[in-house]
Amino acid sequence: MTKSDLLAIIDRFEGKRIVVWGDYILDDYLFGTTRRISREAPVLIISYEKEKYAPGGAGNSVLNLQALGAQPIPVGVIGDDEAGQKIISIFKDKNIPVSSLIQLKNYQTPVKTRILAGEENTRHQQVLRIDREAKVPETENLLRRLFHQLQKALVNCQALLISDYNYLTVKTRIFTSIIQSCRRRRLPVTLDSRFRLLSFRGITVATPNEPEVEAALNMEINREPQQLIKAGQLLLRKLASQAVLITRGSRGMALFEKNKKPLFIPIYGSTDIVDVTGAGDTVISVLTLALASGANFRQAALLANYAGGLVVMKRGTATVTPEELKNAITS
Repeated sequence: MTKSDLLAIIDRFEGKRIVVWGDYILDDYLFGTTRRISREAPVLIISYEKEKYAPGGAGNSVLNLQALGAQPIPVGVIGDDEAGQKIISIFKDKNIPVSSLIQLKNYQTPVKTRILAGEENTRHQQVLRIDREAKVPETENLLRRLFHQLQKALVNCQALLISDYNYLTVKTRIFTSIIQSCRRRRLPVTLDSRFRLLSFRGITVATPNEPEVEAALNMEINREPQQLIKAGQLLLRKLASQAVLITRGSRGMALFEKNKKPLFIPIYGSTDIVDVTGAGDTVISVLTLALASGANFRQAALLANYAGGLVVMKRGTATVTPEELKNAITS
């Protein structure tokens, strides 16, 4: 695997159509300046400065794919509410198609509000997060609509990315049919699932982190290499997948493939991480796009590792460009 091989894969990112099926969340950022401790309770008083919004969850993968030159197609469910409309508005402003997003009445779009504060002329840090959550209902009508939108979106695409934050947009009742359709067309299917990792048997590759693996397999890894190898190989069998890429924070990544030795990839860049928010979305976006561009699992994992190392040095849900990836490889 030479640098020129990796650079050539990045050059093929442009225009790849990637379907992103998952939970669409609105990330709400409130910025303020810390003033003093309240007399009413031992809490900070924060003077409001500004507010920003960004698509989170599967929406962050959509933004990452577009930043890399791909053409993402979001498929999912949002509420017929202000938060849902903000997600649609942001996508439209970026020329991302929204016709496959289902706006559902009586459903609340999940919102994650992060409050970031600091003294004047200092870097703001997250001091509190408030989550407004809702599960996507499982009605026959919604299942039919989701299945139809997925079938339509998968026409002329090069991969399917599943982003499951446990709000139940990714319905197991239609998953099997979708997987079979992708297999017939030899489309890679990648999975990032927060709490339902073992519910999606037959995907091409999954990208769990170590705590997610421990929870799914009910075992402890404890930074033990042999335990990690045991977990990776067990997960391969349980998922019936071609590969598993386990992200390990400051310890890098571990790639497991059928009938191959594990590949341990050290972290790219500094271990002094700034912000891990949304890093998993960046990793799976680059991995998916690389596979769609003809990379093998090892090449795709290396590119994803570069991207992960870049994005954790940025604040908030951030993206990576092809130029940044190329610079990381050649530096």
